[in-house]
Amino acid sequence: MCFSASASFIAGATLTVIGVASIKKTKKPSEIPFASIPLLFALQQITEGFVWLSLTNPDYAFLEGFSAHAFIFFAQVVWPFWVPFSFLKFEQNKDSNITGKLLVGTGAILAAVLAYYLFTYPVKAEVLGSHISYNQDYPERFRLLGGLLYVVVTIAPPFISSMKKTWILGSTIFLSYIITEIFYTQYIVSVWCYFAALLSSLVLWIIVSNKKNRV
Repeated sequence: MCFSASASFIAGATLTVIGVASIKKTKKPSEIPFASIPLLFALQQITEGFVWLSLTNPDYAFLEGFSAHAFIFFAQVVWPFWVPFSFLKFEQNKDSNITGKLLVGTGAILAAVLAYYLFTYPVKAEVLGSHISYNQDYPERFRLLGGLLYVVVTIAPPFISSMKKTWILGSTIFLSYIITEIFYTQYIVSVWCYFAALLSSLVLWIIVSNKKNRV
């Protein structure tokens, strides 16, 4: 989370409740990956709560390396694959969704590359003002292409989905990305993940809205 350990833990606890409720509202196993999004964001926010503790309290300094890597693992390895995969599974007509399958494949490759970089290049977290900045020494030649693919695979799925109201989730997350890019460039990983985590609460609403149409 981008403001404090307590805010991270509160967000994590709230999203856990929403995630459990979302899963309980599912009617088919194929809906569970999508319904699990708030729960995964809850875990991510809890890990950043420990990043905050490790950076602001010497008694928890030993947690910095693990918690920072865990947070980045969610941000850069889990989400590029999980978002397109969960939307594809949520679809009624999976077989004809060629674009969705391409996004899943691209997300899987991107997640694998980012996982390699995560565990072979140093990651350093530090508090700057009221936010956490994650410094990652990734190859410069990968940053532009990798960043572009990341935005595509995490934002495009809600817009190509045939399910009701997913475009609203996509629009709000895209807007949050633009706001973060403009005002929180130095903290984009932490701040955008926090915004996306809060917006993931819309998953429950989308599942309930689509429930009557699911067989």
